[in-house]
This record gives sequence, structure tokens and C-alpha cells, in this order.
Amino acid sequence: MALKLGTLLPQNWQYVPGTDLISAAKAAEEIGYDSVWVFERVLYAQDQTGIHKLTEYGDGTWPELYRQVMDPLVALSMAAAVTSRVEVGTAIVVPPLHMPFRLARSFASIAASSGGRVVAGLGSGWSVDEFSATAPRPIAERGAALDEFLDVAAAMWAPDPVSFKNERYTVYPAEVGPKPAEQIPVFLGGPSRRARSRVARRASGWMPSLLPPADVTSKYRELLKMADEYGRDPGELSCRSLVGLSPFGEVPAAGRAPYTGSVDQVLDDLAELAAGGVDEVILTLPFIANGINELNDLAAEFHAKFRLAGI
Repeated sequence: MALKLGTLLPQNWQYVPGTDLISAAKAAEEIGYDSVWVFERVLYAQDQTGIHKLTEYGDGTWPELYRQVMDPLVALSMAAAVTSRVEVGTAIVVPPLHMPFRLARSFASIAASSGGRVVAGLGSGWSVDEFSATAPRPIAERGAALDEFLDVAAAMWAPDPVSFKNERYTVYPAEVGPKPAEQIPVFLGGPSRRARSRVARRASGWMPSLLPPADVTSKYRELLKMADEYGRDPGELSCRSLVGLSPFGEVPAAGRAPYTGSVDQVLDDLAELAAGGVDEVILTLPFIANGINELNDLAAEFHAKFRLAGI
């Protein structure tokens, strides 16, 4: 099966809220992309030292692209409303920052209104500042909070009557709708063995973020083995990888970091992901474009070369 191609949509301060997202979503569908994606960033911390550091990568500094990010569910709804073919997904949303029932209901409503095109890419989160501002549970309980959301969502997306009870929430038997037009695929992020164990047990697949191709493919192979050990069919699991691009410009192949250089060089990295079993890649095109016109032109150029390469 050919590698599928998706792109993030413009949500942050570099773009006009709403109008640029609509333009990019429409353009991506017309160009031929398979999917469009939104991400979550609740705030941009002013103090980025100590416990406030970014823990995903680098030196702990929050990148400028995390400034003034549009709410992901608003953005997802807008993208679904102006498209008819592409999948619309989150890459990623952090359930521990939300009330679980409300978040599950929002996903279901968007899935129902879009004809079943929603994909839920989820993570456990990392920002102390975001947890302090909005999360129902403390950051130390983020793994338990993610599991709790998966439990609540499974109950809420199932046929009525819905009922659920744990030590924190009770849903007495009730009608809860609208229901998703189709079962919402759930992809979980995180490179750690614990995170991938949750994928192997509970998810439709894995959504690694910003990892080099060799890391993605090796960790994915381990994940599939874990799924088999848990009694699941590894064939049920797939991988959609978020690819962090750098501005394009030819660089020497020797010593080149993954996802850098020219479009053709990046395509080599995507071919490596495809050979390792990755089903879809999600490009961070909005982060390397200057404005909506350049973004749409870049999306068209990349897609044309991607299809020509036949990956």
C-alpha cells in the first residue's frame, strides 16, 4: 500500500485565524492530500526555566510556533466543514487537559457531522504550565488521565444507553449523541516503552512525533511485538508519523539531519519510513512557510514530487 500524505493546518500567530486555516484545508483537499491535521497548545509560557522547560526536544526553549495557537477542536470543526474527502485529525490533542466526557462528545459530534472522517491523535502532555492552567488532574497523573479518557470515550461512542462509573465520574444510563458515523480511530503518541505499551493494548495505532526514520521503524517493530504478546493481531495496528520539517534548501547528503535539505532529500526519508511499515506521514508545512500563499504553493510542490516519486 502506498504511503499516505497529510499536512498540519495553520493555527498559530503566523497566520490569520480561521481564514488561512480554511484556505489551507480546501487547498490540501484539492491538491490531493489524504488528510489534514491540527494540534494543541493551550498557552505559551513566559518562564521557560526549570520545571517550565519544554521536555520534548532541544534545549528546553519553547519554539515560536507554539505562540497563540487556535483551539484544536474549533480548528478541527472548521476543517471538517470546508472539506468532504480528506480525513481530519488531531496531531495531537492532550486529553488530560480536558474533562473526558466533554472531549469525547466533541470528537463524536465532529465525526458524525463529517461523515466519519475524524482521527483522534492523542498524547499525555508534558507542560506543567498547561496542566496548572486547565487540567482536571495534576501532571503526575497524566497517564492515568489518558487511560480514563479512553475508558470514557469507549463508553460514550458505543451504542446507547451509555453508562460509566469510576472513582471520579458517573454516567447514569442515558442517550448520548450524536454518535460517530464510524468508529473513531485512536492513535497515541510517545516514544517510551510505557507509551507504546498503551498503544499495543488500547489504540488503533502509534503516532510518533519528530523522530528520525530509523527510530520510528525500530520502535514500531517493537510495538508490534508487544501487541502480539498482549494477544492482539499486530495487523490491526498502523503508524502515522508526524514529520518535523526544516526550510527546504539543498544540503550535502553526508551528515544531513533527517527531514532537512531539499524536497527530494526529504522524500528519501519518507521512503525509509514507508519501507519500515509507516502508513502515513504528516508534514509540518505551516511551520516552514511564510504566509498562506507560500504554504499552499509549498503544499502543491511537495505533493507533486511525492506522487512522482511513487513512495
